[in-house]
Amino acid sequence: MYIIMAIPVFFILIGVELLLSKIQGKKLYRLNDSINDLSMGMLSMVGGPFFKTIVFAGYLYIYQHWRLLDMGATSLYGVTGFSIWVWISCFLAKDLMYYWAHRMSHQMNIGWAAHIAHHQSEEYNLSVALRQSAFQGLFFWVFYLPLALIGFPPGVYFVCSQFNTLYQFWIHTRTIGKLGPLEWVMNTPSHHRVHHGRDPKYIDKNHAGTFIIWDRMFGTFQEEEEEPTYGIVTPLKSWNPVWGQIHYFVKLVKTSIAAPRWSDKVLLWLKEPAWEPRGLEAPEGHVPESRRPGYKNYDTRIPPGLAVYALLHFVVALWMVTGWLSVKGAMPWGQFTGSAAFFAFHLACIGGLFELKRWAFVAECARLVAMLVIFFYDGWAFFGVTPLTGLAITIVVTWATIASLAWLFRYRRQFGVPQVHLPQEEGVLAPKVQEPAEPQ
Repeated sequence: MYIIMAIPVFFILIGVELLLSKIQGKKLYRLNDSINDLSMGMLSMVGGPFFKTIVFAGYLYIYQHWRLLDMGATSLYGVTGFSIWVWISCFLAKDLMYYWAHRMSHQMNIGWAAHIAHHQSEEYNLSVALRQSAFQGLFFWVFYLPLALIGFPPGVYFVCSQFNTLYQFWIHTRTIGKLGPLEWVMNTPSHHRVHHGRDPKYIDKNHAGTFIIWDRMFGTFQEEEEEPTYGIVTPLKSWNPVWGQIHYFVKLVKTSIAAPRWSDKVLLWLKEPAWEPRGLEAPEGHVPESRRPGYKNYDTRIPPGLAVYALLHFVVALWMVTGWLSVKGAMPWGQFTGSAAFFAFHLACIGGLFELKRWAFVAECARLVAMLVIFFYDGWAFFGVTPLTGLAITIVVTWATIASLAWLFRYRRQFGVPQVHLPQEEGVLAPKVQEPAEPQ
């Protein structure tokens, strides 16, 4: 609830950071990377309701039946009427449990699969803060059950959890340096930059949410000495947000099937990410690609007109998801799941456009036609508007779809060919090429 309310503030602060980066002479944003960040966050918001119901139900059941203490609840869901010390102690306890959940998500493959999406970007800016995994809650929630056992009411826990997450937004920036004595107690941009580094000395450090004291107490603190190299050891090398959400699960399944020993097939999911089953170990002397001399961050280059097209249709997706979030509670289950799947398809198409994949052209054409069919099939009711307004929206969508198809067909010959020597204009819409994407 509070996070959804804060979304406009997030985008305002991203705009402020973009302005500051220009003033400071830093290039912090790339269009393809930032859209991928935000698309991952949107998938997390779309997928969240499927999992949060399970998570909250588990917390609620333990609180109702097994809690050891009564923290002064006036009602089961109430968030008022509690002592200030209940709020403070719940926030501290939540942050401590977040530290352990976060730390374990870096030390167990099943947790890393649920968390890796947040670390995939090779940039570091406020849009990365919104790059979230749709599956993280399914791993983290177990660590929060002791709070229900202690007796913190669900409403108090929920509010503290939301504000714990909100705090972590502002620390995803390179525009703020070290903050003096505040660094001893609070998690800051400097501390969290370390956490996002893939340099050997920075890996698995600074797991804190709000208070860095947990890392100092439990031996995982690392001072920022030089600016980290951001991203994951094995780069994702894709702008497809759906693949970004599931790729590590796919890797684990494939590795588990290939593992010669049955015990390793199970242990793989519980071991640290660097562990390999016996018989599948990396060759001696193997160096991850991201640490080889001359490695350049993954980037792709597409014609500026197609980049503008992708940006505009991402804005459409953002508008639709925002409307969906406001009415999802009143939807029938079939419409709820169908629309969520369509949003995922929409965002995957945009990611494919930035890679000029062959499938992306066909899929995008199909998506445009499908969207038109959906709107003709009483789709305007999705937004809760009147029939007359819905008719106007349908007319606009019809002409926009025809125009989009015509514009997309201008670039049909670009798809599936190596991305070299394409026309480029300076600016955020046409990023400098660093490593061409492979055709598919």
